Amino acid sequence: MTQILDQMFTQVPLRVIAPRQVPAVRIAGIALDSRQVQPGYLFIALTGGNVDGHRYIPAAVGQGAAAVIGQRPAEEFSFDIPYIQVEDTRQALAYLSAAYYDFPARKLTVIGVTGTDGKTTTSNLLYTILKHAGKQTGIVSTVNAVIGNEVVDTGFHVTTPEAPDVQHYLDQMVAAGLTHVVLETTSHGLAQERVTACEFDIGVVTNITHEHLDYHGSYEAYRAAKARLFQHLLETAEKPQGNPRLAVLNHDDQSFDFLNGFVQANKLSYGFDPQSAVRAENVRYSPSGMQFTALFPDGQRVEVHSPLVGQYNVSNILAAMTAAVGGLGISPQLAAAGVEQLDLIPGRMEHIHLGQDFTAIVDFAHTPNALKVTLETAREMTGGRVLAVYGSAGLRDREKRRMMAEVSASLADITILTAEDPRTESLDEILAEMARAAASQGGIEGQTFWRVPDRREAIRIAINMAQPGDLVLALGKGHEQSMCFGSTEFPWDDRTAMRAALAERLKLPGYAMPYLPSP
Repeated sequence: MTQILDQMFTQVPLRVIAPRQVPAVRIAGIALDSRQVQPGYLFIALTGGNVDGHRYIPAAVGQGAAAVIGQRPAEEFSFDIPYIQVEDTRQALAYLSAAYYDFPARKLTVIGVTGTDGKTTTSNLLYTILKHAGKQTGIVSTVNAVIGNEVVDTGFHVTTPEAPDVQHYLDQMVAAGLTHVVLETTSHGLAQERVTACEFDIGVVTNITHEHLDYHGSYEAYRAAKARLFQHLLETAEKPQGNPRLAVLNHDDQSFDFLNGFVQANKLSYGFDPQSAVRAENVRYSPSGMQFTALFPDGQRVEVHSPLVGQYNVSNILAAMTAAVGGLGISPQLAAAGVEQLDLIPGRMEHIHLGQDFTAIVDFAHTPNALKVTLETAREMTGGRVLAVYGSAGLRDREKRRMMAEVSASLADITILTAEDPRTESLDEILAEMARAAASQGGIEGQTFWRVPDRREAIRIAINMAQPGDLVLALGKGHEQSMCFGSTEFPWDDRTAMRAALAERLKLPGYAMPYLPSP
């Protein structure tokens, strides 16, 4: 596939600073990493974070780039290929990626799902509902991308993929004959323009709680980044299949009043609040999951059954059903049947069972709110003790270390603080911060909480401490397939580690504990 650069610019709302006329260069691909440039590619130099892409322009030229886009003046560089200066290379990357693939999102109905917690579960619920309703649907989530019968790994520690990858996935979906896509959308993806030009038709928010304040600076800035999803609804081009332009808001969440005032598109709310447009009543929990009654604005009522657990998953189900019924015209009965089809989401309250007489679960909970609701749910699931193994990432929001340790000290019987992607920070110092917070809430080190830097040993200890009827949780990594020490990603899967620890206790052969470097 090739496109002509000047024609691409005529189709997108980008302000070119120089030159006056964009050259008619044939483009064979787009890259933001100079190492990925191939002959004929357009290289776009991004700024921000710890890297300035303009430093790698010579390398991109050496790799055969046909043209370069940057924010700095052309006079600073010396090479023979065209250089286009724009105001914002992040926006340029998004819009030109869409133009390169001939705006695939305009040929799809696009549902964006954002929020602090519950994005992946809600996205998968929507995907399952749409598939059950007979819609040809794809999904791009933090776990993977599903395009027809193909499952694509979206990488290590991925939030929303970069714009060229997102547009490529959408293009593949169009080529595969799909008509709908569910796109899990993070605050980084929104703030960094990764989903700009995705032509959203429906936007769903699960909740907005404490997370990523290291990047956004404040809760208000984080909330504003999430709100950009709903601004995108107004920018969506007219589509032959129509534009629902529906915002789906959580009436129970602290973000509701702000988003309700911010959103200029159509909107529906969901929740337990009696004023919610779609609400849940008569929630019942059982060992096999839960059921409740969903009420809709037109008076329809439907019984919903799900193998998922926890009140937070009632909210996730309501979010998905509100989008499907209110935005896409799927019947409540069909939506409820779709919900029932979803059994397991990788790394989300995933049971690990090798025949032990206690419950072992791996979950992705890595924020204060997610930890709180997961521990509350665990308490409902067992009459025994709740043992929690988790850490807090290095080079990320430091405040949540304290908050998570305080939550766990209050709600778990046993807490084991351990490594979780320390990166270049001191793991001992991270654990010391968390230990001080746990102690401030009455935790006693050596009795109710421990510091165990080696995550392998932390999981082993929790498994060996478990008594019949207890519930052991390994939290924070979920589906992720690596752990970062220094600047190196080591292969790691909590589920594999938990199976290995269980096998050691039960003396079962064939389960090996993954390697991690010594703390």
